[in-house]
Amino acid sequence: MPNKTVSIHISTKNRKIDLEITLRKIQYLLERKDVECVIFDDGSSDGTFEMVKNKFPQVILLRNEISKGYIFCRNKMLNETKSDFTISLDDDAHFLTQNPLEKIEEYFDATPNCGLLALRIFWGIEEPKNITSHEKPQRVQGFVGCGHVWRMKAWRDIPNYPEWFEFYGEENFASLQLFKKNWEVHYLPEVLVHHRVNLKSRTKNNKDFGFRYRRSIRSGWYSILLFYPAIKVPRIIAYSIFMQIKTKIAKGNFKVVIPLFQAIMDVFFNIPNLIKNRNVLTREEYQHYTELKETKIFWKPEN
Repeated sequence: MPNKTVSIHISTKNRKIDLEITLRKIQYLLERKDVECVIFDDGSSDGTFEMVKNKFPQVILLRNEISKGYIFCRNKMLNETKSDFTISLDDDAHFLTQNPLEKIEEYFDATPNCGLLALRIFWGIEEPKNITSHEKPQRVQGFVGCGHVWRMKAWRDIPNYPEWFEFYGEENFASLQLFKKNWEVHYLPEVLVHHRVNLKSRTKNNKDFGFRYRRSIRSGWYSILLFYPAIKVPRIIAYSIFMQIKTKIAKGNFKVVIPLFQAIMDVFFNIPNLIKNRNVLTREEYQHYTELKETKIFWKPEN
């Protein structure tokens, strides 16, 4: 990629071991002259900053002494980069595909209306035994934060990620802003990312579950209230709450009660932000958007 520059962005906090694994996995990319890697340490207290500084001196290292949240970090990195394309990875995610940058550039060059690439993501502690996929690239509604690539021209065409979302949902916000600006989000299965997480432990950990559940469900409501035509909003929100009651609370899953109530209160608290940032889809845009393929989140190996 002699005529292009690529930036790899990772926001992290107190994940020193995971981050070091990731950086060693992508070390071969960090050594390329056409690649820069930016790590934003969001107030870690576990020695993350020192580890990166000492072991990966080629990395551009930023730090918040006091945590400001990963959305703040992502906005700052994206707004300051001079690269043509920016890869965003979680601190516990790395590429399994060989030559990912060439595949990414080739696709962007061949698809000028594509503003963002959603990569194929495998979720699990161990690497999959089979990484082959027969999926084809396609336009989709959105993307996942742990593995995606921005065409920076598209990023500069939309508002920043909303920091008041705090956790979850900024990807849907950006996807809908891109849609309004006639940029497309495409799923590129040719590039595989390994997200080294244990989803079962997240579900069993009540504190972690409540934290993620509250922010996940409210972020969905935020997107609906920000972008969907007013006539559609009451029915969709009401149905969402009804389904949480029917599929969870009515079946004895009472650990969702408090975070569900908190999510509802979050919506009321953020009414000023919702009004200020509303960017409603026309009926035609809404129809077109809902006809797109849904966001590809989890990939499982083929048998």
